[in-house]
Amino acid sequence: MEHKYLRRIADGVLDTALEASGAVLIEGPKWCGKTRTAAERAASKLLMQDPDYTESYLKAADTKPSLLLKGDTPRLIDEWQMAPVLWDAVRFAVDQRGESGQFILTGSAVPKDNAVQHTGTGRISRLLMRTMTLFESLESSGDISLAALFDGKCDGDGFSTLTIEKLAVALTRGGWPASIGEKESVALRRVYDYVDAVINIDVSRVDGVEKSPARVRALMRSLARNVSTMANMTTIRNDIAGDEDTISEKTIASYLNALRRIYVVEDLPAWNPAMRSKTALRTSPKRHFTDPSIATAVLRATPESLLNDFNTFGLLFESLCIRDLRVYAQAIDGEVFHYRDKSGLEADAIVHLKDGRWGAIEVKMGAKEIENAAENLKTLREKVNVDKMREPSFLMVLTATELAYRRADGVYITPIGCLRH
Repeated sequence: MEHKYLRRIADGVLDTALEASGAVLIEGPKWCGKTRTAAERAASKLLMQDPDYTESYLKAADTKPSLLLKGDTPRLIDEWQMAPVLWDAVRFAVDQRGESGQFILTGSAVPKDNAVQHTGTGRISRLLMRTMTLFESLESSGDISLAALFDGKCDGDGFSTLTIEKLAVALTRGGWPASIGEKESVALRRVYDYVDAVINIDVSRVDGVEKSPARVRALMRSLARNVSTMANMTTIRNDIAGDEDTISEKTIASYLNALRRIYVVEDLPAWNPAMRSKTALRTSPKRHFTDPSIATAVLRATPESLLNDFNTFGLLFESLCIRDLRVYAQAIDGEVFHYRDKSGLEADAIVHLKDGRWGAIEVKMGAKEIENAAENLKTLREKVNVDKMREPSFLMVLTATELAYRRADGVYITPIGCLRH
């Protein structure tokens, strides 16, 4: 039975991209809803993974790829990377037709660098689609808009109905569209199956290089244990040693690259602002999976076990917040970074818009940590050279609490269950 389509934030991003470009490539992890979202906009479709037709499609791609592009527009070409020649065929067709909104391509793996002849710059727009946010799964009230915060039009008031218990369930279930609304045991089983498929099949298939499932699992377990931290390769290798003691940093790097190419991991880059004084900034990324449920699945964590281990819960909660912030920021033409300097001052998330506006966010689960987090954010504001970087549009402590409000010093206290784009 097909689930009712829940509108995605990516819908609006896709509409804009189709108006501006001849073709749009939707990339992202498998099972995140790329095909369903694209199909909502498509007038015709080519499903490369349809077992009844895959062989004939591949033969057509080898002989005359333009045959596969015929159909009403926008035409959806799903999992295009199965026949990389389709990329160049689409680029050529876009040039020939001279019209926008001709094709939607979807892919859950990045092909080899030499698989396509042209980048598609100017013809094919890229859209990275992630799993569903709490707002898209109808669990966030949406009282606090990120766009409104940047525009100075948010009073900061709101209320979240997401209790700690519900957050634990949402985190382990993940933002996978097919699991929204399913009972907990079914949702958990699906994420376990997803992780097993990544480990045993997908990570080797992406580049045709056989990889040890035991080593992949050990690496993913280490990444899960180090989620939301700046763990370097040496730290990860030493951590893996307890599970698998014969893996080199070179092997870890190759495995990590494969996991990136199938959109399983997505590290958070460091922010490098102009500072008032010379301050050594940490440039290492923070470790994150595309969806926090991947970490809980590889650790075989449950909502109950998280509630008994708030240290792990806190790191995974931060990862959930980063996932949602990335989706919300993308919708308003922004990106998400993290900040840390040699003094230890940090901000878990910096949302930086393409027009130069920025906001700083600290993620804290409980109310007891709010005061210290707010002071850290204000210290960061004083360190940044606002003559070159502008004043921050907002400072926010993102929490797992219920009430959203704005403090007397201007810092927003916002439950993740109140946020939206």
